[in-house]
Amino acid sequence: MLANLKDSPLFDGIRSLFKAGKPEPCRWIVLDVETSGLNPHSDRLLAIAAVALEVSPDFSRVSIVIGDSYEAVLKQDLPTSKDNILIHHIGAKAQSEGRPPAEVLEEFRGWVGNCPLLGFHAAFDEAMINRAYSLFNLRPLQNEWLDIEPLAKITGVNPRLRALDDWLGHFGIECAVRHQAAADTFATAELLMRLWPYLKKEANSWASLRGIARQANWIPR
Repeated sequence: MLANLKDSPLFDGIRSLFKAGKPEPCRWIVLDVETSGLNPHSDRLLAIAAVALEVSPDFSRVSIVIGDSYEAVLKQDLPTSKDNILIHHIGAKAQSEGRPPAEVLEEFRGWVGNCPLLGFHAAFDEAMINRAYSLFNLRPLQNEWLDIEPLAKITGVNPRLRALDDWLGHFGIECAVRHQAAADTFATAELLMRLWPYLKKEANSWASLRGIARQANWIPR
């Protein structure tokens, strides 16, 4: 009886449900957000940009999938200050003509699926995105997150480098428009690719990479 159940389509369906919550091993998402400020408890999410990475099963290479990307501006009832606009370059008109936030957030959820999410200082991105889901009474993302900053730190490339701009400059990575979500996202993804030869010496799976990142957070700066 058990053998017959295992061979049945019903059993395959049940098994797929248990697999659904696991991160997809070969598709990772690098993202960046633009916000009304730097306080994740009170500021607003203005825009999300993201691009997919393809990671080989043996962890030997990572590549940017140009055609698999996402970008959206969330509609704002009140535009942000002029000083804030000068930072992220999303004008008052663009903010007022953005898409309904709940629509963007649910669309983004569907696009990322169960894939791991990565960013430089990812804790801020995670906090801002999940606060937006909460504000619009939506279920927060359940994806795993990984911060690229501690990974960069443990490579030993240059212990004096701290900010994203420092790392981009070190590798000669050009960012078309700094503090513009889409441009920052592609620059961050390229940075991860430059770091990969160092990282793959220390890790051979998503779990081991996360472990290295957590450990790196305890390394004195």
